Amino acid sequence: MTTEELLKKAEEAIKLLKESKLSNYVISKQTHISQSTLGNYKNGKTKPTPANTEILLQFFSSENVLAIENEAIPLNQNYIINVPLVNQYAQAGYLCGFQDAAYIATLPTIPFIIDHEAKGNYVAFEVRGDSMNDGTEESYLEGDRLLCREIAPYLWGESKLHIRKWDFVIVHEEGILVKRIIDHNVENHTITIHSLNDMYPDRVIDLAEVRQIFNVIELQRPRRR
Repeated sequence: MTTEELLKKAEEAIKLLKESKLSNYVISKQTHISQSTLGNYKNGKTKPTPANTEILLQFFSSENVLAIENEAIPLNQNYIINVPLVNQYAQAGYLCGFQDAAYIATLPTIPFIIDHEAKGNYVAFEVRGDSMNDGTEESYLEGDRLLCREIAPYLWGESKLHIRKWDFVIVHEEGILVKRIIDHNVENHTITIHSLNDMYPDRVIDLAEVRQIFNVIELQRPRRR
């Protein structure tokens, strides 16, 4: 990205920051950018770093921010969580770094509002491709962001997954897959994954090839023109 493009994105982030109804305190809590730094951005003393620019742009593009600003729902800040976002371009890196806390700390974060206290390991994944798009309301579109909660390996190694309740994100050695699971054979340590798009056939996966499995908890869809 050129210097001119970075500068343009930084100016957009500052504009959104100035126009927001949210206080520096609330924005700081959600983005982990200090209140004093946000104040400097607003006052023109400093410009956002490329990393903070991306964090702010992603934060203000969130539909959750609109809900907060418009007070569309009762808000308990204890139930706003910021989770690392694995976007489409970070998926290859995540396969290598998912167990590395230092790597996870480099990922941008994205806020979600949930209706219960968050317990467990939450990660947001950006949908890639069209395998889960069949044109119905159940579809996941490319670019959708999915809030996901990890299922501990010992649970899917020893007992059946609740396959009728959830869709899943599967961190497989070949890539990150958003799928339905239509069968879980505990004895053979396999799962059968299913795509909503019928152009993609069902596939049996050996759980020995799986690094993580997540329940899809919530979908966040960026506004599209």
